Amino acid sequence: MTLFSRALLGATALTLVASPALAEKLTIATVNNGDMIRMQKLADDFTAKNPDIELEWLTMEENVLRQRVTTDIATKGGQFDVMTIGTYEVPIWGKQGWLVSLNDLPAEYDVDDILPAIRGGLTIDGELYAAPFYGESSMVMYRKDLMEKAGLEMPDAPTWEFIGKAARAMTDKDNEVYGVCLRGKAGWGENMAFLTATANSFGARWFDENWAPQFDSEAWKNALTFYLDLMEDAGPPGASSNGFNENLSLFQTGKCGMWIDATVAASFVTNPADSTVADQVGFALAPDNGLGKRGNWLWAWSLAIPAGTQKEEAAKKFIDWATSKEYLELVAEKEGWANVPPGTRTSLYENPEYQKVPFAKMTLDSINSADPTNPTVDPVPYVGVQFVAIPEFQGIATAVGQAFAAALAGNVTADEALANAQAITERTMKKSGYIK
Repeated sequence: MTLFSRALLGATALTLVASPALAEKLTIATVNNGDMIRMQKLADDFTAKNPDIELEWLTMEENVLRQRVTTDIATKGGQFDVMTIGTYEVPIWGKQGWLVSLNDLPAEYDVDDILPAIRGGLTIDGELYAAPFYGESSMVMYRKDLMEKAGLEMPDAPTWEFIGKAARAMTDKDNEVYGVCLRGKAGWGENMAFLTATANSFGARWFDENWAPQFDSEAWKNALTFYLDLMEDAGPPGASSNGFNENLSLFQTGKCGMWIDATVAASFVTNPADSTVADQVGFALAPDNGLGKRGNWLWAWSLAIPAGTQKEEAAKKFIDWATSKEYLELVAEKEGWANVPPGTRTSLYENPEYQKVPFAKMTLDSINSADPTNPTVDPVPYVGVQFVAIPEFQGIATAVGQAFAAALAGNVTADEALANAQAITERTMKKSGYIK
């Protein structure tokens, strides 16, 4: 089993000890994906340059991380000095005064080099509140050999109709090959990230301009029904338990014809050390339905400092190191350009060496095609592509994600899941005062 296919299901701690007995210890909460695990392996570069700082890592599965850091920062628990948080949390927590501004990072850090789409999501009223470790959108990753065997050719910009046709044609359940692997695990950042972005391309939206929930719309019914039918016909068994890590493992071991997920996964599925299909992977933009919106999202896993930490200076030194141009060069030197954290810096995509990476251009095109200020076909009162940037969204979408996972597991129908989603969302929005 490879490093990246071993999902860490609980929180695990790894401490890298600096040499002085009285070193200042930074506790870093992070997510258990490949890029973050690689950062831990390379962190001796940081401790060598900063021998007075010791690093303690708390590495968690995505849903667990979100719960832990949200609870800690809201209660001022003080467990962490550096947090890995996403584009959803940064504007909300920044406005609450829960994060330390990073506007005073050194000039050589070159904050203007951060891709505008990514930087914009981490900046509130001119203050940068988090530094992106990697940025991503979503795209189609597919097996070229299975596509050819099915007698089909993947377009650069496919439709959902084509994806459905190709997935069913590539499926060979007798040999445990499934045409498509899609997120099914319940979670606002798991199945709901995929389904919200997908629904956008079907003309659906979370709320109308008056904050009325829209799960009773025809567009949401079409999107969810398409997803459930596709997964029943061409998806792997037990899909309601599969999130990013589980689908990554399935794809790497040759079980998936297509996987529509985070662009950051491209380096993992094309690495021969980890992927049995590395030489057969192709890439395409996330699908659309001819309505002007693709089913791709916009996200950055970023490093931030909780307000009130007693170790602000040391935390800024670490963030400067981990999200710098020099860190990208360090990864390239140790692991190759294909494994550099993507989607954060303009200079990376201008680098001739990085331009040779087969998924570099598709990743950048995907990031640039997502518009969080105009995410849906019809107007909406919110910002966010695969999320709604309001504090209530995390709780609402977790519950909605459970309803949709239950439909995928066959425990409820699509209509029942949508009715549950409508009731859950409407109740919270009325209680929170969005709906009078």
